[in-house]
Amino acid sequence: MMDVVIVDDEPAARRAVREGCERETDLRVVGEYGDARAALEAIRQQPPQVLFLDIQMDAMTGMELARALDPLTLPLIVFVTAYDHYALEAFQVSAVDYLLKPFDDARFQATVARVRRRQAAAGFDRHGALTTLLEQLESRARLRAEAQPRVLAEAGSRMHMLDVGQVELVESDRNYVRLGIGRESFHARSTLAQAEKSFQHQPMLRISRSCLVNMQHVKEVSRTPRGDFILVTVGGTTVTSSEGYREPVRQYFERLKLAPA
Repeated sequence: MMDVVIVDDEPAARRAVREGCERETDLRVVGEYGDARAALEAIRQQPPQVLFLDIQMDAMTGMELARALDPLTLPLIVFVTAYDHYALEAFQVSAVDYLLKPFDDARFQATVARVRRRQAAAGFDRHGALTTLLEQLESRARLRAEAQPRVLAEAGSRMHMLDVGQVELVESDRNYVRLGIGRESFHARSTLAQAEKSFQHQPMLRISRSCLVNMQHVKEVSRTPRGDFILVTVGGTTVTSSEGYREPVRQYFERLKLAPA
């Protein structure tokens, strides 16, 4: 039996992890916290075997909490995180486990299966794996902070300063590009290639010759009968990949899937 502690400042997220644990016969939830500092104190007093830890919390981040844990009693950590391009790249090459919000039963079970294997494995360097991951996450955070934060675009007769992180998609429109944020559209005199450079620190995916999509804002993905991908953004815009970009888009989504350790 493995003791589990859950740390997340969102009640719904804690409930999802708790219910997943309750369906596993060898997991026992011994603590559940919405406050990272209270969780840290409890973990120091009675370390669990497994820690489900939200990476983004207000008062104290999951990375800060993880760094504060005793290396000698370090639990197996599963970071629970909303989709983030930079974090995801770091997790995919790390020995530390992760769950993307929202997750389904199959993804939770696959993560728990990897945790079991690591718990049983001799010589797994938990502290070394965690340290490497945290360094990668912090490096990506620095790159993000150094990226171009805003672009100037036009709507009607006015110019607007746009946060590049809020732009959902970029589409070519003759000598301009159209920037979509929710139901609003803005135009800038640029080529798609030039716009791609301006957005290079965003998780932009080219799905056709004329369209870039910020994957940070994609909420649904489906496929047409012929195999092209249909993407729906959080703002409600729907775009479809072209035949020529079908394979690169497929490979992109394959990399997002959880795989056995």
